[in-house]
Amino acid sequence: MKTLSRIVATFFGAGFFPIAPGTAASGLTALLYYFCLGRLAWPYQILIIVAVFFAGALTATRYARELNRKDPGRIVIDETCGQLISLFLIPPAIKPVALAFFLFRGFDIIKPYPIKKLESLPWGWGIMADDVGAGIAAAIVLRILLIFL
Repeated sequence: MKTLSRIVATFFGAGFFPIAPGTAASGLTALLYYFCLGRLAWPYQILIIVAVFFAGALTATRYARELNRKDPGRIVIDETCGQLISLFLIPPAIKPVALAFFLFRGFDIIKPYPIKKLESLPWGWGIMADDVGAGIAAAIVLRILLIFL
């Protein structure tokens, strides 16, 4: 179970990327959406987001405890979940996917209020929740931008 938790929490090893592992995981997720997931009907997209969230909360908790750290940089399943939320139901085209990527990374890095407060939830819930908040914020701004672009 330790190995499976490590695999999921690091999004199949993306968390071991030596430079900006969260950005790497977000980028991989955006590519996955562009090439595959963006063509799925909305119920399947929701199912994937919910599954990633709960699997992420569980495995992030286990792996963070194993490493004895509250939010280790290796855990990037939270970025995957947040990025998927920002991409939900947008057309799988380069411009909207790229905008979703940059908006999500911006909100995830800056963590404006109240997103920052979500980190205070215990273990995997806090690891996942702030990225869910960043994903929701990015999704809202993206939809507004897409009206004008």
